[in-house]
Amino acid sequence: MNSITVPATLDELEAVQKFVATELEAADCPGKARLQIAVAVEEIYVNIARYAYHPNVGEATIRCTVGGDPLRVTIQFLDRGKPFNPLEREDTDTTLSAEEREIGGLGILLVKRSMDAVTYTYENGFNILTIRKGW
Repeated sequence: MNSITVPATLDELEAVQKFVATELEAADCPGKARLQIAVAVEEIYVNIARYAYHPNVGEATIRCTVGGDPLRVTIQFLDRGKPFNPLEREDTDTTLSAEEREIGGLGILLVKRSMDAVTYTYENGFNILTIRKGW
């Protein structure tokens, strides 16, 4: 399992994206899956950078594993920020207009719908959000 640890700031988004993209390219991940994963990675990492340690800055670790038959990627996002399970939030009602919807929640809904699996655990002081996508 390869990993990268960065300060959980928006300035590090590009490094996180490049790390995941490199892992996916090495595994010959198809374009559609690569795009879906890239969107999910951005959504999750940006939320960590904005909210996990606010108003302070901590670290985020992103772990990436590609393997299996059929191939699939597993990406874990770890932070020591405030415990928060985004999967407990009720899904945003996408039948409502933008004006009628509450702010927030659309990103995690997009992640849940585009990945094969999304799980959350809190272990040893770490928020651990895991996404999986096969091809």
